[in-house]
Amino acid sequence: RCKNLSVSFWNSYWMLPSDVCGMNCFWEAALRYDYMKTHPSERMHLAVVACGERLEETVTMLRSAVIFSIKPLQFHIFAEDQLHESFKDILDDFPYEGKVNYTLYPITFPTESAAEWKKLFKPCASQRLFLPLILKNVDSLLYVDTDILFLRPVDDIWSFLRKFNSTQIAAMAPEHEEPRIGWYNRFARHPYYGATGINSGVMLMNMTRIRRKYFKNDMTPVRLQWGEILMPLLKKYKLNITWGDQDLLNIMFFHNPESLYVFPCQWNYRPDHCIYGSNCKEAEEEGIFILHGNRGVYHDDKQPTFRAVYEAIKNYSFGDDLVHSLLQPLELELRKTTHTYCGRVYEVFVKQLTNSIRDLYARRSKG
Repeated sequence: RCKNLSVSFWNSYWMLPSDVCGMNCFWEAALRYDYMKTHPSERMHLAVVACGERLEETVTMLRSAVIFSIKPLQFHIFAEDQLHESFKDILDDFPYEGKVNYTLYPITFPTESAAEWKKLFKPCASQRLFLPLILKNVDSLLYVDTDILFLRPVDDIWSFLRKFNSTQIAAMAPEHEEPRIGWYNRFARHPYYGATGINSGVMLMNMTRIRRKYFKNDMTPVRLQWGEILMPLLKKYKLNITWGDQDLLNIMFFHNPESLYVFPCQWNYRPDHCIYGSNCKEAEEEGIFILHGNRGVYHDDKQPTFRAVYEAIKNYSFGDDLVHSLLQPLELELRKTTHTYCGRVYEVFVKQLTNSIRDLYARRSKG
């Protein structure tokens, strides 16, 4: 595994070919790029649901996906009608022609129960539950919340699909690493997956398997398919769930634990991983791969470390030098946050980002 180069080494990095780590990292990236070129596959499909004031946040997430990813991306954007024109205007200006396609969809729920689904947790949030039924021709999909930022290529989380065993249909990260601050294990009034539940903000799905599976449940001895189980679950638990669709997914995978692949916390790193002290060991070792700014932390001053990363990616101009226009200014901002618990471990916020930028330049140099 390549060790990380601090930002201060970047100016000399490309001028020192005798640097063993530098050359090893360069060739690792080049070999991975060669593998991608010689093993073509269909586009990676990424879905997001945007309502209300989430336009800017969603576009920033999409920008982060585009910057580092290798294989082409297909965006499936579910948004309120009044946002469609704005999305179109912005995405049509993305400079990566051929690498990115997008489709805009209206927010839709089953007609007979649309009102109930719309008011569940937050407006539009439960739309994600119906993606396997709406995108019938999509085999696999990565769903993310609007407040997600990719700090490494989407290709790398997409590769978890190859790690699924024969029974697994989806992948998510735990809701908490530390049970003492866990929400589900302390307060939930319904079944939940594992020791601390799962977080649905980053959800990788083999949708072909989801559509085919018959799910065990606590409502009937008969197993039900995805489209059959959602409404009965809502009717049974709607007075006991707090986090809406995420709670329904926890209930579902509690009864079908063999169907879930669990990936580590650095693939869905949230404020809870650092605001009470660092508790994501994988991020400490390898850096943050996907940043999840839930609780609105990109837009207030409660967690300036998260906001600094968001502002850096939002303000980055495609085509500018990533080191001088993104990485170095970001590290300077992060150093100003060391008075907070998350700021004390600010290195984890740039560790993987540094590697991703280095890999990107290696791929460009290769071809």
